[in-house]
Amino acid sequence: MATKKKRVLVAGTFDLLQPGHVYLIEEATKLGKVIAIVGTDAIVEKIKGHKPVIPEGQRLFMVQHIKGVDQAVLGHETLDFTEIIVEIAPDIILLGPDQKPDPEIWMAMLADKGLNVEVRQLETRVNNFSLNSTSDIVAKIKNSENNG
Repeated sequence: MATKKKRVLVAGTFDLLQPGHVYLIEEATKLGKVIAIVGTDAIVEKIKGHKPVIPEGQRLFMVQHIKGVDQAVLGHETLDFTEIIVEIAPDIILLGPDQKPDPEIWMAMLADKGLNVEVRQLETRVNNFSLNSTSDIVAKIKNSENNG
């Protein structure tokens, strides 16, 4: 009998897709079936203080078509991220190296909701390219506009 693949949850804004996003998903595929939550425009604005560059529907479409993503869904319009995690019921949550809070805090929050979820975090960022983050890409665009 085949063993059931673990459900691995990744989440983020996924604005201006870049190597860090691909790296996170590649690492998640090594752990099991990948489910990606794409943050809504409203939630991203609440958390980051600005709207994403790319609208949520387009970001969702792009993530749905990344190799290794088995399912991608749009997040909820609430800052209580445990709600959608309870719905998805993953076995593992894989955080990017810069995502907060720490895995131990996530596991405690989820345990309070009755979920026993393993939370892991990538230790390092991708450094193979000069533009390894959305903020790096935005800064380069702004710089090129100013030096145009």
